[in-house]
Amino acid sequence: MSGLAIALHALAAVVWVGGMFFAYNIQRPAAGSLDAPVRLALWGRTFARFFQWVWAAIAVLLATGYWLIFMQFGGFRGIGLHVHLMQGLGIVMILIYLHLWFAPYARFRAALAAQQYPEAGKQLNQIRRIVGTNLILGLVVVAIGASGRYWS
Repeated sequence: MSGLAIALHALAAVVWVGGMFFAYNIQRPAAGSLDAPVRLALWGRTFARFFQWVWAAIAVLLATGYWLIFMQFGGFRGIGLHVHLMQGLGIVMILIYLHLWFAPYARFRAALAAQQYPEAGKQLNQIRRIVGTNLILGLVVVAIGASGRYWS
């Protein structure tokens, strides 16, 4: 069961962090030359699909992470510093995502629906900065997760 939990945990992290990497480093530059209404509509469709996957990834990460802590390691005393760091940074990432979802993304959706493209663009820029921050944190968490058991 631990092997399955670890695999699901890793896959959920790949979905979330990999999706942010794709959005920030691939789609953002590629979509930059599009006219505002087309670019913003593309982002609206992208976010609508991706953010559903992020919700699922968060649920899987929390469920598998805490299952492993309590069932595999016997609680918090049985885990190493790297797991505490992953947990702490993961919670920060979740809080950042919640802010993104309930504030700039909600405003982005409303502005896009009303065809208020300058406001939607302003919110998209805010989302970009938040995703950039979470991407950096996510890459750090992945590095910690991959290397932490080898720390001395």
